Amino acid sequence: MLKKTNKYLLIALILAFLSCNNNNNDKNNQNKKINFKKYKKDLIEVNKHLVKTENQEIEDYIKRYNWDMKQTKTGLRYMIYKHGKGVKAENGKTAKINYTVELINGDMCYSSEKDGPKEFIIGKRNVEAGLEQGILLMRVGDRAKLIIPSYLAFGLIGDQNKIPKKATLIYDINLIEIKK
Repeated sequence: MLKKTNKYLLIALILAFLSCNNNNNDKNNQNKKINFKKYKKDLIEVNKHLVKTENQEIEDYIKRYNWDMKQTKTGLRYMIYKHGKGVKAENGKTAKINYTVELINGDMCYSSEKDGPKEFIIGKRNVEAGLEQGILLMRVGDRAKLIIPSYLAFGLIGDQNKIPKKATLIYDINLIEIKK
């Protein structure tokens, strides 16, 4: 008997396999189109289960470290543990941060110590959505911990480098500068 998690994963894999279509003009392939409306309920249930499982992993992590974190409506967890006195981050401005990025299992992925500070224009969607949301809660000089669920990070495919698929990210960031 399959565990519930494995059951949902199996359904997701079967649906992904069935959705593959090489788009050639073969009449047999034309007749085998999948009615996704039929599977919509199952896909929604699989997604709900995956989000619930990830949420529980995040809650367990927070308890393990005894962090006092707040949660946004989107699911980002954050804790500003050192308050700065600089300007507040805003959309359209360039943020410069020092950071570390770890997986929820503690594996280090990236850091400004190795890769240099990260700069990005807030609101241009050229970084993880969770990172942008977290920066908007900060001002220059703030240090914060962010726990970014996979759906606000790199999602189902990862970053094709050090961050695997469906990875929850733990950011430790220091907002060092906001430029116009």
